[in-house]
Amino acid sequence: MHEIKLNNKQREAVEHGQGPLLIAAGAGSGKTRTLTQRLINLIKSGISPENIIAITFTNKAANEMRSRISSANLLRSHLDRLFVGTFHSLGARILKAEAKYLDRNSNYAIYDDDDSMSLVKKITKEMDLSKDQFNPAVIQAVISKTKSELKEEPSGKIYSFVFKKYEEALVENNAFDFDDLIQKVVVLFQQNPAILNKYQTLWKHILVDEFQDVNTSQYQMIKMLAQKHQNLAVVGDDFQSIFAFRGADFRNFLNFEKDWPKAKVILLEENYRSTNNILKAANGVIRNNKLQKPKTLWTNNGGGDTIKVIAASYDNDEAEWVVKKIIELMRAGDPLNKIAIIYRTNAQSRAVEQNLISAGLPYKIFGGIRFYDRKEIKDIVAAIRLTNNPKDSVSAERLMKNLPKKSARKIVEDMPRLGKEYNILELINYFLEETDYFEYLEKHQKNPEERIENINELIVFAGQFVKQGGTTSFLEQIALASSADLPAEALAKEGSYSNPAVNLMSIHIAKGLEFQSVFVIGCDEGTLPHHRSYEERGGLEEERRLMYVAMTRAEKNLFLSFNKMASRFLYEIPPELVEFIQLKSQRKDYLDEEEEWIDYQ
Repeated sequence: MHEIKLNNKQREAVEHGQGPLLIAAGAGSGKTRTLTQRLINLIKSGISPENIIAITFTNKAANEMRSRISSANLLRSHLDRLFVGTFHSLGARILKAEAKYLDRNSNYAIYDDDDSMSLVKKITKEMDLSKDQFNPAVIQAVISKTKSELKEEPSGKIYSFVFKKYEEALVENNAFDFDDLIQKVVVLFQQNPAILNKYQTLWKHILVDEFQDVNTSQYQMIKMLAQKHQNLAVVGDDFQSIFAFRGADFRNFLNFEKDWPKAKVILLEENYRSTNNILKAANGVIRNNKLQKPKTLWTNNGGGDTIKVIAASYDNDEAEWVVKKIIELMRAGDPLNKIAIIYRTNAQSRAVEQNLISAGLPYKIFGGIRFYDRKEIKDIVAAIRLTNNPKDSVSAERLMKNLPKKSARKIVEDMPRLGKEYNILELINYFLEETDYFEYLEKHQKNPEERIENINELIVFAGQFVKQGGTTSFLEQIALASSADLPAEALAKEGSYSNPAVNLMSIHIAKGLEFQSVFVIGCDEGTLPHHRSYEERGGLEEERRLMYVAMTRAEKNLFLSFNKMASRFLYEIPPELVEFIQLKSQRKDYLDEEEEWIDYQ
């Protein structure tokens, strides 16, 4: 393998010795490369792979890191001895070994959101609670928040009682929910110092990617694990912390030096993605946030074109201009798959979709129903889970509810036995034949062809787990599939980078991706920033980070459009970087007076 070229700051991070390390890495600054090279450097320096763990937020990021390590020929043989994976997969590994301390056995089920909801609904029904007063979705959210914030129980007598029943039911079903994969590990460490010491002694170096996105329980878990050796190296960008709604708390990033007084801090500010004008524009916006670790991105890529700001009367006018510009870019030789239309909310895609269809341009939307959340996939997985864990009443109830009773009973009765005799492909085939599942889809679903294609895709995936013990690995991989993986997995799977199609997605979905040309539509006050953020503590700063993320997805061309009232963030871009296009008169000029923004509304 050819030697990876590192800049001075990257090399400093890679070669840092003992002690805590904070790598504050700007957008497009090569943070994954830096973290991976640090891991490789640790192994080359004599640290045993068993003593290192690298934690990521998505399976895609973990696979990318493994791939880079594998390409270093000297280290390929170490991959099996090295943990590189998500927070939840790390938690699952620990719980598998220590489940008995939490009244489960090692064949426990991992309940996803749907499974948890089924359990909540069952409990509220038994308690005869009014759905109007105690919405199961609200109760589920309260339970999840309670666990992610490491609280013993939620406030409110009813919520507390349901929480207790819910926890008891998980034990009875030999199951953990997704939040448990972190929260229960923290509880385990708190209650069993000897177990904590075992893992502290084993894992001498801990590396964490996307550190700005950790929540309370995730940070507590890695903080406890790193306490003994203090070799905690984290990389992230507080400017790109946009997942507060999932519980992410970027203050863990900002407070790192307080928690780890001996920490070395290294700023990665050289951007390898965007033009200088795009970076200056993004810097101009983000510098208005008060809570941040200041850094200024720069690049050797050259100045590039001005940022185009487009003012329209209506969303359809805006969308029509965007599509015409895409056609213009396409005719100039830009591939459609290197173009993205990004928006704050999914509802904004309507006008753009209609205009793309009218123009005959193919497009792909990312952010729909996830593969493993689709009904037909969940039915099959529920059956397979019973082979591993016959106590799983949620899976049994799903089958009894969704399938003809006779077929469902036979599946529930037979699967635990067949799990010892059949491989994963034989189990899936048995389920499909015994339930006449394809016929069932034809009779009860509007889109049976699409659903059958999904099942065929699942069968292809299951083919990787035919070996002995493969069913357990198959179920674990499905359970650990994370929503944050969706855009990258979908892009890779559907070939978006090779097929000619425009990419449509929300800003949240776009994080971590990059495109040659980016259109950020709906840059209106009330949309971006969203009106809900006005009264939320830190809401406007989170929205500004969203704007920053959207802008820094662009490599070469950045277009920002609005159709009602220009977003306050547009005013924060240095005027000399902007070319203002007012669609009403098709007039183009350089914006140098704020009144011109207000004039067109």
